[in-house]
Amino acid sequence: MSSLIHRQDIANDRDLVQARARAMAIAAELGFPVREQTQIAAALSEIGRNALIHAGSGEIQFTLEPEGSPRRLTMRITDQGPGIPDVESAQVGIRREPGTGRGMGMVAAQRLVDRFRIESAPGRGTAVEMAKDLPARADAPKDIVDRAQSAARNVRTEDPIRIMQVQNRELLTSLAAERERQEDLKRLNQELEETNRGVVALYAELDEKAEYLRRASDLKSRFLSHMSHEFRTPLSSILALSRLLLDQVDGPLMPEQQKQVTYIRKSAEGLLELINDLLDIAKVEAGKLTVNCTTFALADMFGGLRGALRPLMTRETVNITFEQKGESPPLHTDEGKVAQILRNFIANAIRFTEAGSIEVVSFFHADRDLYEFAVSDSGIGIAPADQTMIFEEFSQVEGALQHESRGTGLGLPLSRQLAELLGGHIQLRSELGKGSTFTLWIPRSLETQADEPDQAPSNHRKILVIDDEDTFRYIIRQLLGGIEGLKVSEARTGIEGIARARQERPDVIILDVLMPDRGGQEVLRILKADPEMKGIPVLVTTSLPLSERLLAELREANSVMAKQNLSSESLRAALSQVIPVTAAGEIRHA
Repeated sequence: MSSLIHRQDIANDRDLVQARARAMAIAAELGFPVREQTQIAAALSEIGRNALIHAGSGEIQFTLEPEGSPRRLTMRITDQGPGIPDVESAQVGIRREPGTGRGMGMVAAQRLVDRFRIESAPGRGTAVEMAKDLPARADAPKDIVDRAQSAARNVRTEDPIRIMQVQNRELLTSLAAERERQEDLKRLNQELEETNRGVVALYAELDEKAEYLRRASDLKSRFLSHMSHEFRTPLSSILALSRLLLDQVDGPLMPEQQKQVTYIRKSAEGLLELINDLLDIAKVEAGKLTVNCTTFALADMFGGLRGALRPLMTRETVNITFEQKGESPPLHTDEGKVAQILRNFIANAIRFTEAGSIEVVSFFHADRDLYEFAVSDSGIGIAPADQTMIFEEFSQVEGALQHESRGTGLGLPLSRQLAELLGGHIQLRSELGKGSTFTLWIPRSLETQADEPDQAPSNHRKILVIDDEDTFRYIIRQLLGGIEGLKVSEARTGIEGIARARQERPDVIILDVLMPDRGGQEVLRILKADPEMKGIPVLVTTSLPLSERLLAELREANSVMAKQNLSSESLRAALSQVIPVTAAGEIRHA
């Protein structure tokens, strides 16, 4: 229950001056600083003067909220006047009676207190309640109410000149505080302007660097493509001539000569392998590597791999097996690129396995329409620190077997890029001394525009969800389930998502921020840097707090939504900003 501090009638200006003095004394005893004491007294004066002008008299009550609740000083001014016909207009300062200023005092008083409430009706008087929260005090005395009551009783009406002097001092104090705030604000604005100029300059520099890197990347790709073509002609001649010599077409070779020509041929073959990989990487980076989809049986591809790998099986202590587990429906994708990836995996396994087995296993996941290809060996394994490095161009793990059979350092990086091109991704599991398992995940059927040139345009809107969490991808599907005309595809990694976006050209991408391979910020940057994908709307979802820094990093997204607040309504609202959606939730077709 609130504690009454003081009650006072106001019938004239002298009473109002005394009430103002009491408000100052009570506020000082309650611990308010001088500036807030002045605000409390000024607010009381404005409302009390309204009561005198419009009702001729009134009553003021000072109360304090009980301990245990947010403590505040409350001042309630009541009168029995004609009331206020339009309370809302009075509160916003609309002058109902020209020349009187009626309502302006309420506007001023509202700005000086923390809470303000009016109860009024024509012919039934007016009650105005104002409250100011007490400042935090660790040592507030238990008899604070008694002290405030005593301070209110001891106030005596002072000489008007003395009162005016006190008010002038209060006004000067307020003006000085206001001037100090203005100076602080001016200084803060200057700092913000300087910071903004720095940020703008930084963005300009970053854009310039990005453009420079893009040009350098394009130049590197063109150089590699050109030089690769130039090298292949003389290398093909060297290989053909060495084959003639080894076949002894023009006569027999001495044993030492045969050994020398064999070394020449092996060196040329290694250089040609390097050039072919460089050319493929240049084409992938330039976006010029085409995907030629055909329908083929898995058994036929495995048969081709066995034949192609037979020359590499130089160790009789190593056994290689191919196994198809479960159902193996035909694939519709680029057979050559799938075989190239698996060939790179198997060649690495052969190179780093002195004795034991190499297993090539396929498994079809019907629920996700995905093929899993795992190449496992019992070789030397790869240390955890090197498992990321081996997917970087020209990077190789040093070891005894590495010196015996060096590769180009491009097979695995190229395989990863080819997997992304086919809408898939690569996983590695390895332990030193216990072997390695490279796994390729690809969709069974890769849809491309070139596959069905005569097909009529689809009426479906395609949405791609890129998120590593199975649960949240399920939530998105459920939230979109009530909308007709949507076709939803999914990607579990940033790399897979970029590849799918290139192939499927979705109408909208729903992108997660936190992912294990590439975060949402990087995926968004890659999408917006690609001329063919930068126009695709991107809706970002995240479990991270939506800080200003995060929003700045995701500024190119069409929308950023907190996962914990995501609902069917909010998702549909975000979608309606980028694709047409009817009120019923169905997609409108053009």
